[in-house]
Amino acid sequence: MEAERKIGRHQVVVIGSGFGGLFGTKALKRVDVDVTVIGRTGHHLFQPLLYQVATGILSEGEIAPSTREVLARQRNARVLLGEVTAIDLASRTVTSQVLGRANVTPYDSLIVAAGSGQSYFGNDRFAEFAPGMKSIDDALELRGRIFGAFELAELGASRGEDVDSLLTFVVVGAGPTGVEMAGQIAELAHRTLKRDFSSINTRQARIVLVDAAGQVLPPFGATLGAKTKVQLEKLGVQVLLGGMVTDVSERGIVVQYKDGRSEWIAAATKVWAAGVQASSLTKTLSEQTGAPLDRAGRIRVNPDLTLPGYPEVFVVGDMIDLDHLPGVAQVAIQGAKYAAAEIKRRLAGKPPQKPFHYFDKGDLATISRFKAVARIGKLRLTGFVAWLLWLVVHLVYLTGFKNRFGALGHWAVSFIGRGRSERTATEQQIFGRQALTRLEGGAAGLVANGDEPVGPDPAIAARRRQELEEQALAEIRLTDSGERGQPVP
Repeated sequence: MEAERKIGRHQVVVIGSGFGGLFGTKALKRVDVDVTVIGRTGHHLFQPLLYQVATGILSEGEIAPSTREVLARQRNARVLLGEVTAIDLASRTVTSQVLGRANVTPYDSLIVAAGSGQSYFGNDRFAEFAPGMKSIDDALELRGRIFGAFELAELGASRGEDVDSLLTFVVVGAGPTGVEMAGQIAELAHRTLKRDFSSINTRQARIVLVDAAGQVLPPFGATLGAKTKVQLEKLGVQVLLGGMVTDVSERGIVVQYKDGRSEWIAAATKVWAAGVQASSLTKTLSEQTGAPLDRAGRIRVNPDLTLPGYPEVFVVGDMIDLDHLPGVAQVAIQGAKYAAAEIKRRLAGKPPQKPFHYFDKGDLATISRFKAVARIGKLRLTGFVAWLLWLVVHLVYLTGFKNRFGALGHWAVSFIGRGRSERTATEQQIFGRQALTRLEGGAAGLVANGDEPVGPDPAIAARRRQELEEQALAEIRLTDSGERGQPVP
């Protein structure tokens, strides 16, 4: 039940329902404020596990619980669905839209935690053929593409056709997401599906990991990067380093190397896990404050995470350019908690906190079942021990007991056994989003504009009603008379 909003009470608006938005809102639970969370989706996404949705291990609900459900017991918080399209710092208002309907929300304090999206480095046309890994839509589309490729390969092979391109999977970007995605596609092809098809040998699938950098997992350091590359190659993943993707089409991908040579890789399924771009909201904030943006669109903030000249506005997570902070969940979580604590101190008349200081808890990435890499301070771990650490950390941060329980059960099925319980894929998952982008006005174009509906012709409606009534009476008679299933004379 939503708490009654008190007139004159301090209004906090939180933009985004990711790690920053959720943890910032929770940190204000016992503060005398009203909190409004504005999210472009109705769920809180545990983004680090998207690749497991794409490869059939977890369901989307296990990594994306309803934001309303998560915050249901926080009486001073409410949730609004909408994509923020404008922030007016002078009037202290946030404008959001959903399906063409605008809503303006005033604030006294603002926490901007809108996160980041996939960057195609100026080649946005690549997105049609190589989905990213930033949303549930991305993961479901990729699930359809990956499992669909095997199905089409089986069909083609049964006809004697060449299916090499259908059994070639290219992952662009050798950061944590790319490494985890490539490792899971390899496990899928070489272990999970190897007995499921009769005309193709899934173990002959080609999995390619491409990156323009000289090593995999650069944030983990040279040693762990080299060990990860060796483990991926043992899994059957072909690692191509120093290769920049210059073109992507429906049929494949072009990789250009430093020596000038280019390579064409014919592949039906491509995954884009390279590069991120901060939310476009940083641009509107920059225009109003003069704060500069870096190449990834992140905005320069003060040491206390506020915008220059606007101490009531905090920006956290992937959107900020401060002290070379990485775009990871912990930066968003710690920054949002810091902002909430500062709001609480101001309302209590206490002096401000010291400048924000990020505590680096390390990095984790899985390579395959029972194999992972971990960087914690000066400690470097690989193999089963690192995998156990990965398991514990992800269970701790999954929101809600039922999500932890469900994920643990699915992990047991996938890692101890061979099965994957979330292999359902539909054409809608693959093509639905593409269809919406081609529709003028997007999804809003499918929504009624408010005109009065025009009913069918009365005579046609009466005739249809009579047909339905007669059909229902016939069904009743067949059941009551016991005639159903009996030979018709």
